[in-house]
Amino acid sequence: MKKSLSVKIIESRLVNGNLRKGEEIAVKVNQTLTQDSTGTMVYLQLEAMDADTIQTDSSVAYVDHNMLQAGFENADDHAFIQSAAAKYGIIFSKPGNGICHQLHLERFGKPGDVLIGSDSHTPTGGGIGMLAIGSGGLDVAVGMAQGTYHLKMPGIVNIRLEGKRKPWVSAKDIILHILGKLTVKGGVNAILEYSGPGAADLTVPERATITNMGAELGATTSIFPSDDMTLDFLERQGRAEVYQPLAADPDAIYDETVVISLDEVTPCAAQPHSPDNVASLDAIGPISIDQVAIGSCTNGSYSDFMKVAAILKGRKVHPRVSLVISPGSSNILQMMAENGALADMISAGARLLEAGCGPCIGMGQAPKSGAVSLRTFNRNFKGRCGTMDAGVYLVSPETAAVSALTGKLTDPTSLGEDIRIPEPESYANSEGYWVKNTPRPDTPIEMGPNIKPFPIGSELETTLEAPVLLKTGDNVTTDDIMPSNAALLPLRSNIPALSNHCFSTIVSDFRERAQKANKGIVVGGDNYGQGSSREHAALVPLYLGVRAVIAKSFARIHQSNLVNAGILPLTFDNPEDYENLSEGDMLQIEDAGLQLERGLVTVINTTTGKSFQTTFTGSVRDAAMLKAGGALNYAAKGASHA
Repeated sequence: MKKSLSVKIIESRLVNGNLRKGEEIAVKVNQTLTQDSTGTMVYLQLEAMDADTIQTDSSVAYVDHNMLQAGFENADDHAFIQSAAAKYGIIFSKPGNGICHQLHLERFGKPGDVLIGSDSHTPTGGGIGMLAIGSGGLDVAVGMAQGTYHLKMPGIVNIRLEGKRKPWVSAKDIILHILGKLTVKGGVNAILEYSGPGAADLTVPERATITNMGAELGATTSIFPSDDMTLDFLERQGRAEVYQPLAADPDAIYDETVVISLDEVTPCAAQPHSPDNVASLDAIGPISIDQVAIGSCTNGSYSDFMKVAAILKGRKVHPRVSLVISPGSSNILQMMAENGALADMISAGARLLEAGCGPCIGMGQAPKSGAVSLRTFNRNFKGRCGTMDAGVYLVSPETAAVSALTGKLTDPTSLGEDIRIPEPESYANSEGYWVKNTPRPDTPIEMGPNIKPFPIGSELETTLEAPVLLKTGDNVTTDDIMPSNAALLPLRSNIPALSNHCFSTIVSDFRERAQKANKGIVVGGDNYGQGSSREHAALVPLYLGVRAVIAKSFARIHQSNLVNAGILPLTFDNPEDYENLSEGDMLQIEDAGLQLERGLVTVINTTTGKSFQTTFTGSVRDAAMLKAGGALNYAAKGASHA
């Protein structure tokens, strides 16, 4: 059988399992990455596993999320992560160095490697030909300690890019166009593998923009071939030695093929409040705007910012608009400082933020009440920007820059001839922000007072009985379950404090409900847990006594995080049963462990006297972990997590 690129890489790294869609496999992990918002939990869990050494070729700990140091909490987290990095020989990226995904692409991306990261946008690495997968923090800790990662074998979907782009159509427009066609559930349980003449024309940074937002499609990951474009990028980064050509076989077999005609793509935007709510700029019209934010791991590249600088040069930001820029890495910031582009942007009236995630994750730069904010980011969930009634539109850097000048949503084609930015002969490679560690096992771990132990689940009861604490709608995000903003991000290492805000975008009293009931069940709709990889969306409900979530369907990473935490993820066999449940209903599962092993779980609603069927879609190993009360308990009982 002719093989896809994804199958070739998985086969080369396969530890156990069969490459049949839906069956659990384990692969060798070459690289891991963490960021500070999720990293504290990763390294607390690594410590709890009593790992002596790490088993990856390279692991990197980045600080890029929680960089506003309004109190001691974020700085304490940084010190904790840096001490753990020193103990285990993990490379440490200091605050200000840049965003993990942009930096990893520049300095560590290696075609053919398997990378897992405790951030949902880890698939950015697919732009350089890596199999890069976002996962929960515990999975990353296990990947470091044991060198393996478990997942269900995804389907392989070929996204074939045909035709030629029109002027001003960017990689961001392409992925928004794909999101509009496939929706936020279009890539669930699949690897999206790009091919075709349109793919060959894209640079690595452009490819990375597309693979980055594959996370918004729900995909396991996205990947491009490693080809001449890849070699060109690596040569300019001074890393040509890691290059290897990688591609699917001619006439490779795929589960599905989606053809995208690039000549049909026009400048577009994702409207509030979902990345797949996409329309052309013409269809949306010249709406008035208040804020423009350019940067993030989606559009933080050198070429992105050079285009912005070219558009802004000699012009002035509209008086009503606040324009903020945050480059993807310190190397890009340095290059723009040296070539004058930074001066052009500042002269036009742009506000400069340090290289990091910043406003993308709600860490500062919240817009005013009722504002319209254009952002080159990847998510526009309601309230994610820090202002609940703001409307966030996702656009390309070109659209963002020209709109900042006009004060309204503006098609960049109005500027006339397209802007082409040549790649630099070589990229900057500053070492000032890196701490290259060798393992020092006797390094003391720095634990500030805000760093609290993480909760650990308990063994599954023979008969599980608990009330429905909350019933949600479709597409509930991890931001809804565990909100993330400038006020709450410093609490990411303090689960008890975070629990005060659990589900606070949906109800104001979830913590009180949970404490009163002592334990409970959450009922969800389709695509429950979409968005970020943050395992806090499982750990905080665990802390509050949530024992099961019953939903129409789950986002992949969140379902894995629930299993790792020891919370049962069950799916309705009949969607009508969802309609018949109410908050406060008492639910009962008899012989819970035995039913999990069978995969078919009967739930009795003792309030109404009716029962309904659910399915557990996890593996035999997942069922064993849930019976033990989560992955760490499972490992402590002597069962291998590898």
